[in-house]
Amino acid sequence: MPKRGHDLDVPTHYIATSTFKWFPGVQIYHSRNLADWALVARPLDRKSQLDMLGHPDGGLVYTDVPRKEGSFKDTHNFIVTAPAITGPWSDPIYLNSSGFDPSLFHDGDGRKWLVNMLWDHRRRPQLFAGIALQEFDVASGTLVGPRKNIFQGTDTQYTEGPHLYKRNGRYYLLTAEGGTQYNHTCTLARSRDLAGLYEVHPQKHILTSKDAPFSVLQRAGHGDLVDSSDGQTTYLVHLTGRPITQRRRCILGRETAIQEAYWGADNWLYVKGGPVPSLYVELPSARDEAAYWATQHYSFGASDGDSYKLDPDFQWLRTPEPERIFRVNESGLVLICRESIGSWREQALVARRQVYFSYRAETIVSFRPMDERHYAGLTAYYSQFKFFYLTVTADTVGQRELLIMSSQASFPYGDLDLQYLQERVQVPNEGKIRLALTIRGDQFQFYYAMEGNTDMTKVGPVFDASILSDECGGPGSFTGAFVGMACSDLNGTALPATFEYFTYEPLRDKSDRYEI
Repeated sequence: MPKRGHDLDVPTHYIATSTFKWFPGVQIYHSRNLADWALVARPLDRKSQLDMLGHPDGGLVYTDVPRKEGSFKDTHNFIVTAPAITGPWSDPIYLNSSGFDPSLFHDGDGRKWLVNMLWDHRRRPQLFAGIALQEFDVASGTLVGPRKNIFQGTDTQYTEGPHLYKRNGRYYLLTAEGGTQYNHTCTLARSRDLAGLYEVHPQKHILTSKDAPFSVLQRAGHGDLVDSSDGQTTYLVHLTGRPITQRRRCILGRETAIQEAYWGADNWLYVKGGPVPSLYVELPSARDEAAYWATQHYSFGASDGDSYKLDPDFQWLRTPEPERIFRVNESGLVLICRESIGSWREQALVARRQVYFSYRAETIVSFRPMDERHYAGLTAYYSQFKFFYLTVTADTVGQRELLIMSSQASFPYGDLDLQYLQERVQVPNEGKIRLALTIRGDQFQFYYAMEGNTDMTKVGPVFDASILSDECGGPGSFTGAFVGMACSDLNGTALPATFEYFTYEPLRDKSDRYEI
């Protein structure tokens, strides 16, 4: 669980992670010890930088991917800059559209190079055509000179996510291969010349779980290298997933892990104990356990000085115009009901990421729906194709009631298979309603109570929480599950729903054998 309040003047490390369909875009975390991480910036926070209205689930940030299914991919790459990590961040400078996940390499002579993967729509079934290198001119903000394909990858295929490094007169190229699922890898190659030829590591993959199906950390690959503050240890950070149940579903999505590495006498990098990643790694200091397991209680109506702000743990979907879907004032978080929860454009949904296998979430809502086209409540959300949603709604004559909605069908027709998973429960037309849920591994349960009632009542059956996972979300599913508040007004009258607080409480269950 990332902490807050790090002193940015202390020598430190930063890591940036993707946010996909969630706005604001890109997350930058800060750490002094590689164990505790604090969110310090989401740099893409305005319309001139990022507008994802209409983008599909899994459209990558930052590459911007307005189309990702089928043979053709639209993959637009940009650079944003800032005088400091905390901003202000510039408007984007367009680079190219040749593929996703580029990175910059800063050579010792001051020249800068963009490395990126290439798409080739003629290739079947995988469209990855190698790693391209082209110089970036800072003064003009453009790519200059010829583009050269410097590495075709190995027979593992799906070569992407390149990073370049220079050490002892050699260039080292680290790539991801095998796709981002269970064949994922980190592949290392090196060359005396920046443009190649690149020789592949004697192990080929310096990190992978693809041949270790019982390893706790699966889907391991797509890495980057960092040295410790004292320069004595090299670490590899990488994507991974911790699947649960025999169906191997990753409800926490793609997580970031770290491994200790070392340089061998042959001038090749090796992962300590690898290539299979370890769940337990010795770092400069231990994690702050009290902070990690602390309950987060968000009082939306509590002001910060003269203003009311949404806590940075929360994000929303796609839109760069948050004022159209919510405001925070003395009453709490006021969602302005817009389109349906399955919309690719403008839906009022504010949520935070699930970061524990087991947790409890609670909110209280003030909402007076007029008919069945008004609904607001608590949702555990993966995508438009996978969610559970306990809503306060009404029948055709305006009697208020509770209803659980779910979209569970297989991609791509989940939005056509919306299920109403219980008999409706009538509640008084006046009064605030407490809504809660618990997830314990793959066991999911909703609860409710009227304001003032201490005891909460179960509503609906025990659901399978594991469908809120990368494996069930359809192609391009990487984010893991979120939990939060949502509302819709299918009459188009922008009815408000007010949420006074939100509580997120981690639960430590014996069944969570992979939770550390």
